[in-house]
Amino acid sequence: MKTPLHDGPFPRNIGQPATRALIAAGYTELRQLDGVPHAELKRLHGMGPTALVRLQNALEAQGLSLGSPPARKAPADGA
Repeated sequence: MKTPLHDGPFPRNIGQPATRALIAAGYTELRQLDGVPHAELKRLHGMGPTALVRLQNALEAQGLSLGSPPARKAPADGA
């Protein structure tokens, strides 16, 4: 028997620390994360890069997406 990916409001594969962080921040379901910037979620204690990728994948499966990831700095000339 296959284990369901969703045991509650968020994908189980993001881990309990990330799930608790989202709930503590007031998010109660996955679709509420649509458009929320990566940087905002990354600041939550318990939210790591793997959880962010897995949340993005779960949102994309529903036609949704996190907000834009932070822009990367261009390398300095002569680097």
